[in-house]
Amino acid sequence: MTTLTDPPKESFRLSMLIYDTRYRSATIQVVALMGFMLAAAWLINNAITNLNTLGKPISLAFFTEPASYDINQRLLDYNSRDSHLRAAFIGLLNTLVVAVLGCITATILGVIIGVLRLSKNWLVARIMTVYVEMFRNVPVLLWIVLAMAILIESLPAPRAFRGENPEATMSFFDTIAITNRGVYIPEALFSNSLGNIHLFGASSMRFDVSLDLIAFLVVLIGGLFVSRKIKQSADKVQEETGVRPTTWWKRLAVVLVPIGVLFAILGFHLGYPELKGFNFTGGTHMRNSLIALWLALSLYTAAFIAEIVRGGILAISHGQTEAAGALGLRPGRIMSLVVLPQALRVIIPPMISNYLNLTKNSSLAIAVGYMDITGTLGGITMNQTGRELECVILLMAVYLLISLSISLVMNWYNKRVALVER
Repeated sequence: MTTLTDPPKESFRLSMLIYDTRYRSATIQVVALMGFMLAAAWLINNAITNLNTLGKPISLAFFTEPASYDINQRLLDYNSRDSHLRAAFIGLLNTLVVAVLGCITATILGVIIGVLRLSKNWLVARIMTVYVEMFRNVPVLLWIVLAMAILIESLPAPRAFRGENPEATMSFFDTIAITNRGVYIPEALFSNSLGNIHLFGASSMRFDVSLDLIAFLVVLIGGLFVSRKIKQSADKVQEETGVRPTTWWKRLAVVLVPIGVLFAILGFHLGYPELKGFNFTGGTHMRNSLIALWLALSLYTAAFIAEIVRGGILAISHGQTEAAGALGLRPGRIMSLVVLPQALRVIIPPMISNYLNLTKNSSLAIAVGYMDITGTLGGITMNQTGRELECVILLMAVYLLISLSISLVMNWYNKRVALVER
C-alpha cells in the first residue's frame, strides 16, 4: 500500500531574486528605485553643500524683504514697498487671469472654427483652413509680439480724445476708451461696501479679501445650487411623464434676482473712465500687454482646438446625422444636440493638453512687459535676491500645481460627459 505525499517545499535562496521569474521583476524595480533615490539624495546634498560654501544656504526669508519694483497690471493693491511674497502672489493672479481668459476664448473660437472647417460653403471652409495653418505653424512668441505692435501702432493716443472735435471718441455710449496705452472699461463700485477682511497682520504680508466679493460668491453659488435642483426636478418629471416642464425662467430668476437684490443693498454703480491730464483715470485699465498676450494665446491655441473639434466631429458616424435629419431636425440642431455631445468624448482628452500648453505659454508674457509669475518670482525677485534655486523650484512647483489642477478638473468633466454603456 502506497501513500501520496506532497512534494517538499523549496527553501528560499538569494539567487532566486535574480533567476526566479516570480521575484525577478520586483527585484529589478527595487534596485532601480534605490538607485534613483541615492542619485537624488546625492544631488540634493551636493547642492546644499555648495550653497553653504558660497554663503547662500537654502532659505525663504527673502520673501519678507521689500520687493522694490512695481507691477503695472494687478488685481489687488500693491506698491513697491510690499514684500516679494506679495509680488509673487500678484504675478500668480496675473498668470491665472491670462490662463482663464485664454482657455475660455480659445475654446469658443476653436469650436466655431472647427465646425466651420466642415462647412459645405467652399469659401468659408478654405478661410478657416488658412487660419488654422497660419496660426499653428508660426511660433506663438511672434504672434504675441505682433499683437502688441498692432495695438501700439494702430490705436489712438489719449491726446486724440481731447478737444471739441477730437480725433477719437469713446465707445459704447462713452463708457469705454480704447487707446494705444490699453483699454479703459467701467469698474464696479459699491457705495455701501462691506469692506475688507484682513487675513495677515503684518503690512508686508497683508492680504485683504473683499467682503463684497465673498457675499457675491455666496449668493451666486446658492443660486446655482437651487437652479440645479430645479433642473433635477424637471428631469424627474420628464422621465415619469414624458413631458418636460418649462423651467428656464425659474432657473434664471433664482440666480439673477438674489444677485440683483445684493447689488441694490450694496449700492452698486459703475465708475467710468475720464480723460484728465495726459491719460485716462478711473475705471479698470486693461493694458496692451494683457490684451496682446490674451489675444495671441487665444488665437494660437484656437487653431489647435479647431482641429481637435473637427476630428471629433468626423469620428461620429454619418448615420447619426442622417437619422437626426430624418426626424426633421435642422443642421444646427443636429450639430448641437446629436453630433457635438457624442464628439466630446473624443474632443476633451486632447483639449486638456492644449489648455496646459496655453497656461505654460503664458510665461512668454515678459516679452511684452506683462508681469506674471515668471516675471515676478522667476524674474525680478530672483535677480534681486540671488536666490536662483529657491525661485526656480517654487516656480516649477506653481506651474505643476496649476497644470495638475487643470487636468483634475477636465478629467472630472470628461467622466461626466462620457457615454454610459448599458
